[in-house]
Amino acid sequence: MQEETMLERWMGDGWLMNNMPDALWAQVLLGVAVLLALSVVTGWIASRVLARLAQRTLDAMGRKDWSRALSRRRVFRSVSYAVPLLVIMANIGLLPIADPYLGFVGRFFLSAGIVFLFMALNGLLAAWQDVYDASTRAQTRSIKGYLELGKIVLWAVCLILVISILVNRSPLLMLSGLGALSAVLLLVFKDTLLSLVASTQMTSNDMLRIGDWIEMPQAGADGFVIDIALHTVKVQNWDKTVTTIPTYKLFSESYRNWRYMFESGGRRIKRTLRIDAGTVRFLTEEEIAGLSRYALLKDYLDGKQRELEETNRSLGELAGLQGNRRRLTNIGTFRAYALAYLKRQRELHQDMLMIVRMMEPDAQGIPIEVYCFADKTAWVEYERIQGDIFDHLLAILPELSLRLYQSPSGADFARLWDAGHAADASGSTPMAASPDIAFPEGAAVR
Repeated sequence: MQEETMLERWMGDGWLMNNMPDALWAQVLLGVAVLLALSVVTGWIASRVLARLAQRTLDAMGRKDWSRALSRRRVFRSVSYAVPLLVIMANIGLLPIADPYLGFVGRFFLSAGIVFLFMALNGLLAAWQDVYDASTRAQTRSIKGYLELGKIVLWAVCLILVISILVNRSPLLMLSGLGALSAVLLLVFKDTLLSLVASTQMTSNDMLRIGDWIEMPQAGADGFVIDIALHTVKVQNWDKTVTTIPTYKLFSESYRNWRYMFESGGRRIKRTLRIDAGTVRFLTEEEIAGLSRYALLKDYLDGKQRELEETNRSLGELAGLQGNRRRLTNIGTFRAYALAYLKRQRELHQDMLMIVRMMEPDAQGIPIEVYCFADKTAWVEYERIQGDIFDHLLAILPELSLRLYQSPSGADFARLWDAGHAADASGSTPMAASPDIAFPEGAAVR
């Protein structure tokens, strides 16, 4: 007697059973039609009813951001695909086909349903990332690396389940087989493990945030961090190019983070003016009296004059020789003027280090370094403040009989050459004897 099929058992002894076609192909066609009807109905329920119910529940709870994120990441759509596949798998016995083929078809639909379920879970993690990125906490700590690791684990579990279902074996057997491949897995996932450790350390120690300005010359990075993932960190450079750096390199190699400068509220100004050594000299009494009219120098000159007079008075008769007397220099007076000028600037941090110092002279002149901090950290404002300061200091140099050092150019030598030819033609004083022409050191004279 022929064995009763599941379709016959499901339909029972009613009219449909009495009118069941005898042909196998007709029974298969009827079973397929029933499965399609079930998949359409369950898919409609999952996509229309359950999805709408979940969205309205989230909206009622005040989590519209989650509702939008889940829709954008197609979580509800993946679930609506998975449910009909699982329903078909559960009722695959309606098809009047042999058990070996029936079992394989059922395992196939089960595997497809599991894949869509894991796609929904993957979309859930992506939606979590979207919601977190919109919060203020994302500016201090990034969870993207952890979520990417979670996605890797999910897909690894999904792969194991799908393979074990298709081959009809227990997933535990595959997991036990992975133990023998642990060395290979460690080699394959070396970068992932290194990146995970680096990401954990950077997050726990607050070493890097999205929006930080970092400099890493060995990686060609100089700009703002725009993305922190498990394996890579993206830096948008000032020329709008993007440099991708492995996450573990930011933990194992050094780089400069400018975030703490922005948090301090002060940006350092450190620039050098090189003074021509030939213009440095002592100031005369007339020049000191003239410079005393400057408000920034009056207190300095008065106090310095009293100090020098007391020192020279203690020398007694030795003070009659100018070489023994202490006198004011124009470069020292310029340093005092520059410091007083910095202390008057409202756009400089007066509570941070502020100094004007002379550094070691070299072949390029005498370096006078200005060191202070602007109270604006934005690049454009910082450059404006710095430019205004050095515009004034450069312009005040001639008032103190000082000149900025500048290497002679080809035009300077050409002008000297023309002047020499003109002197030869007119029979006037040779250039070397002319007091108005200054020769660079080492320049040859015709």
